[in-house]
Amino acid sequence: MNDFLQQEFLNNSVRLYLEVFGAILIALIIKRIISKYLAAVSFKFFFKAASPLRRQAFLDFVVAPLDNFLFLFLAVIAFDKLTIPVILDFKIIRQVNSGDALSAVAYAAIIISFIRLCIRLVSYVALIMEEKANLAADQTDNQLVVFFRDFFRVILFIIGILLILHFCFNYDVGNLLTGLSLVGAAIALATKESLENLIASFIIFFDKPFTTGDLVKVQNFTGNVERIGLRSTRIRTDYKTYITVPNKQMVDTIIDNISLRTQRRIDISLEIGLSATAAQLKEIIPSAEKILQQDAVENSFVYLSDTGQNAHVLTIICFTSITQSLDEFNALRSNINLEMIDLLNSKNIELAAASMDIKIKR
Repeated sequence: MNDFLQQEFLNNSVRLYLEVFGAILIALIIKRIISKYLAAVSFKFFFKAASPLRRQAFLDFVVAPLDNFLFLFLAVIAFDKLTIPVILDFKIIRQVNSGDALSAVAYAAIIISFIRLCIRLVSYVALIMEEKANLAADQTDNQLVVFFRDFFRVILFIIGILLILHFCFNYDVGNLLTGLSLVGAAIALATKESLENLIASFIIFFDKPFTTGDLVKVQNFTGNVERIGLRSTRIRTDYKTYITVPNKQMVDTIIDNISLRTQRRIDISLEIGLSATAAQLKEIIPSAEKILQQDAVENSFVYLSDTGQNAHVLTIICFTSITQSLDEFNALRSNINLEMIDLLNSKNIELAAASMDIKIKR
């Protein structure tokens, strides 16, 4: 039996073949057990107070790629014990032989499986953060989670490519990074405005001068913010048009966030004719203040703001609660205007336009 095990076949003994394939078979059997155990230990270490549902979601995300990584890692270690048969050891191109090619393929498979495992971990963390962001009324955090998830995925892809170039092709990654930095500097100069908008998007995400759904006024446009992107902000205006504003302008310009107001304001300017006496004006001010004494009006001001050769200007300002709907607010403003007209009629006071005479001379 010992003689049989010592016999060589394709430059390797039968014992060595049995040991290698036995190790691969054992790895194939126990990989799921080991991967589940490692995933459970990692979950307890990083997410101590998480619910069982999150634990199951973590296992669904991690166990399969961890299986592949462990199996490939153990299989490569086992096959490394074998000697490449002479019949299979040949040059492919110049100084590259079949053994080097097989090693490169094995290293690439391990690196790809490891990067896939890391991407799945990033996806799980992004899923947890997105669940927390959905609980908040502000939906800006959702966009931030999606951005960072895609950003870290791209970084992992780049790291994987650099590792494959270094370990599989023996490429000097340092020179490549130096070249990429020079190219990156040139691209940064060429795309200056895009980078400014990207930085401005981070300012909007973290400073939060406005969020998705807010009613804002910017550059003589008023509308609801429908989307905050990495380059621009989309606004649906009160004319139902859809405008795109670069994020740099949204950061640099003055923005009126109407959704954050604490009260709604009503402005009424009554231009009273010059025929009205001072006594009539003094009498009308308390009457106007009495009209504004309503439950919906929180505070108000009535005063004679100007007088001149055309009219006496009576300014009326009142503030209402923000809890009112827009229809209720417009109805209140309409009623106040109508009551002011009735007040002027009851006092026999004419508006400035009513006492205007037009004479046509031939």
